[in-house]
Amino acid sequence: MSEELRDLEGLGALVTGGASGIGLATARLLAARGARVAVLDLAPDGLPGQLTGFKADVSDDASTRAAVDAAAEALGGLDVLVNNAGIGAAGTVEDNPDEQWHRVLDVNVLGMVRTTRAALPYLRRSARPAIVNTCSIAATAGLPQRALYSASKGAVLSLTLAMAADHVREGIRVNCVNPGTADTPWVARLLDAADDPEAERAALDARQPMGRLVTADEVAAAIVYLASPAAASVTGTALAVDGGMAGLRLRPAGQ
Repeated sequence: MSEELRDLEGLGALVTGGASGIGLATARLLAARGARVAVLDLAPDGLPGQLTGFKADVSDDASTRAAVDAAAEALGGLDVLVNNAGIGAAGTVEDNPDEQWHRVLDVNVLGMVRTTRAALPYLRRSARPAIVNTCSIAATAGLPQRALYSASKGAVLSLTLAMAADHVREGIRVNCVNPGTADTPWVARLLDAADDPEAERAALDARQPMGRLVTADEVAAAIVYLASPAAASVTGTALAVDGGMAGLRLRPAGQ
């Protein structure tokens, strides 16, 4: 990688849910851009050599605090936090029991709270601190069969804005990315469970105006931009990486 693209040289970055999908793509790109990178995950196994893995469950405060402390020590401090860990859920508001609501909100929303809370003392010592949360198109568009997941990501969007307001005068920037449907292991599992996986994938492709799923690398590029010095004046922003799904209203093909 050329010298001018190693703009994160010397920074310590922590990525939750960084062992696969968008998280792994983000951790790899941060490292390629010069950052020292630690990954928090339930199963941080088989990571590339430039990444340091720590086992953590973001639904458990003690586990999260211990892993963040260990990561910060290993990295020599924290400058960038990417809150990416999350789980999905399918169904209407009638379909998910209370226990599942509690679980998804606990991981997707409170997981970010726990990780950020543990990381803030380190971020406050950084000259270029940044937090990026992985949100979703589900926070801004009504998607069928995603009531619980959408509620959790709507909370993430509001949490991002509130965090940005709370910490802007400390110099800590807080933003989020809103991916559309991304070609990740989680989506692959959803497709595998469908009655007709090929038809389901075609429907997901067609739902996004660009006509295809978003890639994990494309979402990672947006996350790394928001974490980088190039975004030094960007805070309280939700960056859509969704193939135009949030903002475009196309006429049917051929009309």
